[in-house]
Order: sequence, then C-alpha cells, then structure tokens
Amino acid sequence: MKFTNGYWVVRDGFSANFAAQAYDVREQNGTLEVYAPVKVTKTRGDSLNATLLTVRYSSPMPNVIKVKVSHYEGSYDAGPYFELNSDSSFKPAISISEKEASITSGNLTANVCIADFWKVTYTNDKGRQLTKSESKSAAYMVKHSHPQEHMFYSDELPFMKDELSLGVGEYVYGLGERFGSFVKNGQTVDIWNADGGTASEQAYKNIPFYMTNRGYGVFVNNPGAVSFEVASEKVSRVQFSVPGESLEYYVIYGPEPKQILERYTALTGRPALPPKWTFGLWLSTSFTTSYDEKTVMHFIDGMFERKIPLSVFHFDCFWMKGFHWSDFIWDEETFPDPAGLIKRLHDRGLKVCVWINSYIAQRSYLFKEGMEKGYFIKKRDGSVWQTDLWQAGMAVVDFTNPDACKWYASKLRALLDMGVDCFKTDFGERIPEDGVYFNGADPVKMHNYYTFLYNKTVFNLLEEKYGKGNACLFARSATAGGQQFPVHWGGDCESTFESMAETLRGGLSLGLSGFGFWSHDIGGFEGNPPPAVFKRWLQFGLLSSHSRLHGSNSYRVPWSVDEESSEVAKKFAEIKIKMLPYILEAAEEANKTGVPVLRAMMLEFPEDPSCAQLDRQYMLGSKFLVAPVFSEDNKVSYYIPAGKWRHYIDGRELNLECGKWFTEEYDFMSLPLWERV
Repeated sequence: MKFTNGYWVVRDGFSANFAAQAYDVREQNGTLEVYAPVKVTKTRGDSLNATLLTVRYSSPMPNVIKVKVSHYEGSYDAGPYFELNSDSSFKPAISISEKEASITSGNLTANVCIADFWKVTYTNDKGRQLTKSESKSAAYMVKHSHPQEHMFYSDELPFMKDELSLGVGEYVYGLGERFGSFVKNGQTVDIWNADGGTASEQAYKNIPFYMTNRGYGVFVNNPGAVSFEVASEKVSRVQFSVPGESLEYYVIYGPEPKQILERYTALTGRPALPPKWTFGLWLSTSFTTSYDEKTVMHFIDGMFERKIPLSVFHFDCFWMKGFHWSDFIWDEETFPDPAGLIKRLHDRGLKVCVWINSYIAQRSYLFKEGMEKGYFIKKRDGSVWQTDLWQAGMAVVDFTNPDACKWYASKLRALLDMGVDCFKTDFGERIPEDGVYFNGADPVKMHNYYTFLYNKTVFNLLEEKYGKGNACLFARSATAGGQQFPVHWGGDCESTFESMAETLRGGLSLGLSGFGFWSHDIGGFEGNPPPAVFKRWLQFGLLSSHSRLHGSNSYRVPWSVDEESSEVAKKFAEIKIKMLPYILEAAEEANKTGVPVLRAMMLEFPEDPSCAQLDRQYMLGSKFLVAPVFSEDNKVSYYIPAGKWRHYIDGRELNLECGKWFTEEYDFMSLPLWERV
C-alpha cells in the first residue's frame, strides 16, 4: 500500500506519524524496549499531545530477531495467529550505552541509535550492514474519513508500517507462489489469497516472507492483509504494512540463502516428507470431461500398453454428482462399485486420489446437517454465509470449530476406509472477509489463514490413518506454515509456452518461501496444448518434484495429443525413476532443512552473480540442472555455472573454469539436463 505521493509528500487523506528518535530504551526480561515519539522530544512540553510508538526487540532462536512496533496496545486482537516455534532456552545479548542500544542473536545484531534521529541497523558478526530502518520508516499511518476533524471520529483506518533498506544490486525473492517477475524489485505485492489463475498478479499461495541476496530474510507475522512495496514506493526500500495498531516481523540471518530458509522453516514449520509413491507420475480424469470406470480403465490400459510408468490415478470433481459438491458420495450412475474400482486400481499397483473441497452445496445432504450443528461460517445475523459462486447455495466449513473439524474428517474417513490413498484439497481461497467464526476470529485475518486449518485437518486425518511419512495432499491454496502439508500444485494455467514459463516462476518463488515440494498441470489446465507445448511440458513436469497430467475440458493422456507425446512421457518417466534416489535425497533435505527440491539457481549458486535473476532454468536437488525448452523452434538458451558437468541424456562432459551461456537446439527426446560430477 502506498502512503506517499512521491518521496516527500504524504497522500491526501492520510496522516503520518514517523518514529523520530529512540527517546527511552530499557531491557525487560530478554527484550530490548524502545519508546519512540514521532517528534524529537527536547523539553517536557514536547511530551504533551504526542504520539508514542513502542518498539520491542527480542529473539525466539539464534540468528532471528523479532521486532514489534505498536501504537495503541489496548486494541483487541481476535486472531488467528501463525503457529510459530521458538527455543525457550535461548537468550539474546542486550547492551545499552549513551549512544546506542543493541540486541545480538547468534551472528545477527540490531543496533538502535539513541544519540540521533531514528535509525536501526542490522549487521552480521563481521559488522557488515545487512539492512536498516531509518528516517520515515517505522510509522503509524491513519487514513481519515473526515480529514479536517479526524481527531474526533472513530472511523479512521489505522495502519502500521516499517521499511528496510535495499543496497546496490540487492534483489528480493519469495512472497509466495507469484507468477510475475521472479525478482520482486519494483512490484507491489498484496498478501491476499485469490483464485486468479497463473496469469495475473493474484496468487493462490501468499506468503509474507521474502529473502534477498544480501544474506537475510524478513517474515511479517500477520496472517491477514500484508502489503509489500518492494522497491516500488521508494526504490531503495522494502515497505511492509498491515491494518491495525501493531506490526510484528522477524529479521532472519543466513548468510547463505539455504540457511535463511532453514531458519525460516525452523520458525514456521518444516515440510513433511511425502511417501515415495507420490514422486511417480499422476494421471487425472481432468475436470469437466466425461468419464466412468470404462474410461478410467481405458486410460490406465493405454498407459500400461505404452509402458509409461504410472503411480497414481486421480478422480477430479465429477466423481460426485454435479450440484452436490462436496458430499463425498460417489455418483452411483457413473461409478456403481467404487470400492471395487479402487481395489482394481490397487491391484494394478496404483494409488488413488480423489478431489475434495471445503465448500458444501445446498443440495448436498451435508448442508442441513452442518447448518443445524453450526459447522459453517455465518453472517453477522447468525444465518449461514452462502453463495452461488462455484456450487449453488454453498456454505463454507468453519475449521475454527473443533467439532466441525471432526465432522468433516469423519466424512473423509469413510473414503479412506474404502481405500482412497490421498486427497486433492482444492480451493480455500474464496473465503468471506465478513464472515463470523465459531471462535470469534478476525474474518480478515481468517481469509488467508483458512487454508492452513483446512489442509491441516485433512493432512492430520491422513497421518492418523496411514501413519507419519505416509500422508500426502495435492493442495492449491496456502499461507505461511502451509508447507508442513505437502504437496502443493500451481493452479490453473493456460496451455502455452508463456504459461509454462510463468508456472516455473511461481514454483521458484514458492520454493524460496519455504515450500519443499511442488507440482503443476502438465500441458496446462485451460485449453488444448499444441503438441510442442505438451511435449516440452512433459519434460518439465517429469523433472519436477511431483508430476501430474491434468486438464480442464480435455483429457491429458499423452496419446490424445499425438503418439510421440507417449514416447516423450515414457522416456522422461523412466528418467525420473532412474533419478529417484537423488530426488529422494533432496526430499529428505527439504524435510530436514526446508530447502526445496526444485531450486532457483541463486539458491544453489549464491556466489555466482549470473544466477541472481535466472528464472527459465532450475536445479532439481543439488545435482541436476534443468533448462526447459520454451519455444516452437526447439532452441533454448541457458547458463551453466563453473564446475564439472555431464549431460544426463547424451553423455557430453564439460569442465568450466567459469560460468558460460549456451544456445542449443534439442528434439523432443532431450533437453538441457546436466549432472554435477
């Protein structure tokens, strides 16, 4: 959110209260407390009619400093709150002198200037400045409905903000699964989950965390609407703001990007380790296509006949009747023997996934039951919140109600008892911002946080049924901490090279936001992929952590495009099986450290400046460099860092003393796939 008109002037309708100085500083139980008036205080009279900000610095674990900036501390906060971890035995070092106060956590120090104007500098153990909050950074901002007499009206909208500086050549990454530019400099990013596809500034997975190539990351601890101005309002600063009377954020030191992710996921939760079978190829019915058991078995027979390795079969929405989503009852006209069908799929060596969501259509038998028991989000008048957007008259399950969670899980448990192995937890973004929740939670903050409770409920059920290490979701929406419930996929993309590239950018950004596992719809979701797009996307999809064939209104069995697609699918599914030991090593690393399986080049080669902006290639684990082909003419330009490399398909070897760019041409049976040796 922009509060200024240019650099100097505050926007019309706003008033600004910038921290001016550290007037009073003290230590309280391991916390550095700083009292910052918004004007320099020289006399006793300056303390009258004055706004005072309270800034507290503490540390939940080594190399992480928590900052909380508050105005009115009597304001009510109904939650929800991110589930964060801390090391209760760790105590930071705090010192206070005449000119400066500091708090040191591991190799990270926050230095608060006392002798002069407001300035907080974050340095590493060598004294190198990482970033700073300075003049006109920390502030209490107010939007006025009555600008001339704002002190006498209570309908003012308060915001808290802070800004951290960016150095020359400093790039910002992360902020969730974002499909625009990989480097976020110059962007306004609003943390607000939306069902916007992959071709807009909206995102399904908004994460209020970014990292930079200067050795640190920043996590804003607010599950609601966080707005980032990334070198946009002020080109040498990142501003982050939230509505309300307080702002809390964490500065996380690396210095290596992998260490930043390790510490961020230590704070917000590490990705669970998906079972081995999930890393194979998934085949879907697609969304609105016509299918029954005969169709399903025809697809599977076709895959087996063409010797395309297959691990999972997925039933999308219409395994249930239209207008009934979600009632979790198989459409008996299409699938008269679902238990028998699942057994037959298991006998073929396949796992079974079914589509679900947390929206209950009015025609579903669950609607009356959920309404009578109070299991849905409500309106302020106590009635059920409903909409016709997606399913007629649908309600939304209220996961802040423990009984509603048990009720929802009990309906899914019947499917697990039937033999279903995992669930695709679709949606979770279209959540009302004016709803009333069982636990009284703030509906604005619940808009993003809802997906955490939704996916946690389903994931916990799967772990209860199949045991830890054997649970897997295929989820679309997420917020911070959602990485604990893998796998996530990229949502609704178009069937074009451009959409394939934006999908990769989304995956790279999500990986730099703490998510270890990620997938996408091979060939694109919307439309019918041209053969060239489909075959190149097959390569990309089968060289991702998880691989799924899925579409909207057309099938995604490879031969539905052309027979060469079947050959490409077979070859790259076999390559993935051969590479699986390395991929599983990377998966275990993701589980232990938060470092993703599909990695941006800058994550694996932070010392190489040529890797800082690369977004059309990636590392699969630490060993394999993959450069998908995004062109009809089969040409691809890509960069290989210094080192010894061997082409995994054609066996060529390189020994590069320094990084080098290549422009090459590949047929559909190959692409740049280089192994570090």
